[in-house]
Formats: sequence, C-alpha cells, structure tokens
Amino acid sequence: MDGEDGLRERVFVTPERAARMQGAAILAIRNPRGDERTTPRIPGAVDVDLPSELAAPGGGTRGSRPLPEIAELQRHARGWGLRQGQSVIVYDHDRGLVAGRAWWVLRWAGIADVRMLDGGFPAWVAAGLPVVHRAPAPQPGDVVLSAGHLPVLDEDGSLAMARSGVLLDSRVRPNYIGGAVPPGAPARGHIPGALSAPAADNFTEPGPFADAATLRHLYAALGADGTRPVGVYCGAGISAAVNVAALASLGIEAAMYPGSWSAWSADPARPVVVGGRPE
Repeated sequence: MDGEDGLRERVFVTPERAARMQGAAILAIRNPRGDERTTPRIPGAVDVDLPSELAAPGGGTRGSRPLPEIAELQRHARGWGLRQGQSVIVYDHDRGLVAGRAWWVLRWAGIADVRMLDGGFPAWVAAGLPVVHRAPAPQPGDVVLSAGHLPVLDEDGSLAMARSGVLLDSRVRPNYIGGAVPPGAPARGHIPGALSAPAADNFTEPGPFADAATLRHLYAALGADGTRPVGVYCGAGISAAVNVAALASLGIEAAMYPGSWSAWSADPARPVVVGGRPE
C-alpha cells in the first residue's frame, strides 16, 4: 500500500503541485452558480453548478440533492470539456466543503484521478499563483461515465451501518443534536447510532485539510480506524463527501448515504434520536 503521503496525494493536491499538472481539467464548484463570468478564478477553470449539474431534482424521500442520472452527468461533464482519461482538479471558495461533492460524484462516476485543491481558492491566492477574471469556453469533451464506482448507502443500509460498523454524521453539531420542530416540519436530530463528526473538523483554521496524523486520531476516536465498515451522511450528500475524502486520504473506504438527513427526515416512519448521544 502507498505511504500516507501517497494516499493523501491521490485525494488532495497542493496549489503548487496543481499548477504543475499539465493537461488537468480544473473545475470551480459553485453552490449555486451565479454570474461568475468575471469572478477571480484559476486560469482555465470551468464553472460547475452543484445543484443542477452534480445532483438530480430532489424532493421527499429522494432527498434534496439526489445523485445525478449518469447520462445527464456525462452530458454536463462533456460540456465542461472533460476528456477520457484526463485528471481533474476541483476547488471552491470554502476550503472544500462544496468541492467535496464534485470529488465524490466524479469518482463515483468512474473518473479515476480526481483531486481536491487543498485549501481551495484562498490557498491558491496565498501561494501567489496567477488568477484571471474571465471564464474559458471549453471545447466539448469525450469522457465516458458509468455509475457505481464508490459505495453508497440507502436508508436501511445506513441504519444497519450504525449497528454493525460506524455511521458518521458530518453536519454541524446543533443539527445532529436536533430538537423540537413545528407541526408538519421535518424532524431534527440524527439517525440512531450515528456519531457526530462535523465536516469542518477536517480542516485547519487557515483552510487546508489537517495532516494525516491529526485526521487519523480524529477518526480513530470515532471508531473509524479501518477495522470496521464506515458510512457517512450529512444534510443532503454534500458535506459528507468531505469526510469520505478525508478517510480516503488515510486509506479507509467509507460509503456515503446520498439522500442523507433530507431523505431520512422526509419519512415520518424513520426513527430519530434527539440529543448529543448516538442513541
């Protein structure tokens, strides 16, 4: 197996290394995308709209950000200019909390080399690397995508994971704890047995992901040390991808529940735990 540095470099890329990756596609992930045509960006970066291009229409027990249909995702990816076999770098302006969804979806769709820019756009600027203010007009790509290259969980699988393995909740802790809601509103709380593991805990204060030793201690304390299966969920399958990526950088595979809490809470028959403890 690769050493920890090699594992990390498969998932994250420093700004300096990204600048040397000739031929890589660079995607700027927006949530949602506005009029970004003159927004400062990495040279060559193509805008990707998370709600419409990295998710299917949501609602009800599908959750608010279901996985995209693979044919639609391929159509979008070709529109971004992605070519078969091309490396892809994804970034955002928020350390990776949005770009993580792109990393996960593209890996799930079969792109082998997808990396998150460690520290996002602020790290690129801090490194003194060039910035432009015009979006490119990419040539259509020829990438071929197929679904199912990363493990996923559904509602029943998530509950089972909490019993037989480790189920992590990557939302901010107040959402995990939950509480009372008005009549007819979705429940607040967490899946029984889930452990609180906020996605923001993966980052250092300046922005990049914590070092491997820190991440390993963080997840080992939650039981995610590579000896048991791991699943992750969040509110809508966005911040959970950050935890999956962090675990992948340690060589630990984790399944994601794409529907996450937005799907779970849409079914009033599903059990909900309120409070700071798993059960």
